[in-house]
Amino acid sequence: MKYTVIVEQGPTSWGAYVPDLPGCIAAAETRKEVISLSQAAIEFHIEGLLEQGEPIPEPHSFSEVVEVAAN
Repeated sequence: MKYTVIVEQGPTSWGAYVPDLPGCIAAAETRKEVISLSQAAIEFHIEGLLEQGEPIPEPHSFSEVVEVAAN
């Protein structure tokens, strides 16, 4: 499965969340590290859902970059 991960740079660290898996988040000092931790967080989140007998949400979120003129 492929999930969309939203990555944001904060003042001192990077954060990430997965819109299709509420509560699935990661934080790290670098962008590369937060992406790696996001993958681990997704796997851990899915394991928890399976242990609780919950369904695994199908990925349905997408992202696009939209360019606009800023005058």
